Amino acid sequence: MRHWNFGKGFEAFDILAAATLLTRIPGPLDHARAGERASAAAWAFPLVGAFIGAFAGVILAVLIGIGVERGIAAALALGFLAFATGAMHEDGLADCADGIGGGRDRDHALEIMKDSRVGAYGAVAIGVVLLARWSGIADFSGWRAVFVLMAVGATSRAIMVVPMSLMPNARASGLSASAGIASRDAMLLALGIAALIGLVFTGFSGIAALAAAAVASLPLLALAHFKLGGQTGDVLGGTQQCAEVGALLAFTALL
Repeated sequence: MRHWNFGKGFEAFDILAAATLLTRIPGPLDHARAGERASAAAWAFPLVGAFIGAFAGVILAVLIGIGVERGIAAALALGFLAFATGAMHEDGLADCADGIGGGRDRDHALEIMKDSRVGAYGAVAIGVVLLARWSGIADFSGWRAVFVLMAVGATSRAIMVVPMSLMPNARASGLSASAGIASRDAMLLALGIAALIGLVFTGFSGIAALAAAAVASLPLLALAHFKLGGQTGDVLGGTQQCAEVGALLAFTALL
């Protein structure tokens, strides 16, 4: 089978590899090769985010269009996003909050983050972020809902690639460690794709949303750096959630 190469190690297959890493959407795929391409496929993260974001936007727009109350429609769109990703980003946020918030030191924090149980810090973090996302999503309808959620999905997944490229792995095992460090080229391409999607579908508000997403993720990344000494799969998931809130905050203010 021929693998189309775009140059600098980027392949069309990376889009499928990114989809299998970030979603629970089934499909025929060479999983062994997807694992090998995990870090190289990071450039395609915003494309996957845009796809599931657009689908959530269609759900939101259709439900509001047929008369469903905005809050209920937004909750169902959020439910789809959690289902499509296996709630892995929400789980990462909760683990980060429990580990960083309750860990005595680096080793204790990483131990807590491996525990599947959700503590008080994690529950509060999920509740606050879900409420913020729900409030932001409910602000949009029609085609604007589709375009905004597409841009938010792309932007928040692109921001994930930044710590994946610039921060070392905090532990030797786990999802992030097995995926590997993303290259600077992959990071820049991911950010460029997210910026282009935002610009095309939401105008210059999309660029502002990308900047807001980056700023919103900084507190978590700083805490991960000082408390854990690097990033983990949970940190990447928490980064996506923080970035999504930041992007929605920008769009609700500007559109």
